[in-house]
Amino acid sequence: MASESSTWNPYAPLSGRATRQLGLTAVAAVLILWSLISGLELVGPNKLPAPWQVAKAFAYLAWDGENGRSLLLNATMWSVGRVLAAGALVVAIGIPIGVLMGASPRVNAVLSPLVDPFRSAPVVALLPIMVMWFGIGEWMKILFLFVGAVVYLIPMVRDAMQAVPQAYWISARDLGATPWEAVRHAVLPLAMPRIADAVIVGVSVMWTYITVAEYVNAREGLGQLIQNARRFSAMDQVFAGIIVIVAFALLSYQLMRYIKSKMYPWETKL
Repeated sequence: MASESSTWNPYAPLSGRATRQLGLTAVAAVLILWSLISGLELVGPNKLPAPWQVAKAFAYLAWDGENGRSLLLNATMWSVGRVLAAGALVVAIGIPIGVLMGASPRVNAVLSPLVDPFRSAPVVALLPIMVMWFGIGEWMKILFLFVGAVVYLIPMVRDAMQAVPQAYWISARDLGATPWEAVRHAVLPLAMPRIADAVIVGVSVMWTYITVAEYVNAREGLGQLIQNARRFSAMDQVFAGIIVIVAFALLSYQLMRYIKSKMYPWETKL
């Protein structure tokens, strides 16, 4: 009989300590490999700066003594603000539409041809159109992040609603609930953990698009910081900006997973 701690057993429990050790080992291995490649100059510093060069860039961006301000903090605040604004729109508009599509086959039949194709479409290709329609101001950047996330969120919310077994809807109807009350009080609560997963995916998608959104006429933001550093071939600052974006994406992901675990503790952990 195979041991429960088998490597290829997806149901085998893994302690938090073992998880952290394996994760830290992987990160350390990447840093060591990165340092060796840079230290031996296998790749030029204009393409792959050394980790210590990126650390110096962090220190410079964290506090600009000449101007008396933190370029990194200022850029991060702008990017976080844009993601929060777009995220609020995604949740306020995407979830209701997805719930209606999941609750009604008629609504789903009407809206699916308008929503589903964009799920597989390159949203970046829409950027020139948005620039022509909405200009190059702040609204265009937030709208681009919104579109990039909502095309994934709506189908995922619909699928979450439709994944709830019909027996719950029938049971609510047998107890005297109207069709909409059965959806609202029986189907929707059971779909909420998966809807929370959809929101987590949507926010993660917005972090992947933040640099693209801020490439266009942005005066502040992590994307603008990376773009300016690229123009001056300051790859160490480019790497620093990318690491900050990845860190905030990971932080928001873990925060939302924690909130989900508190709101729906009965749901199996990811």
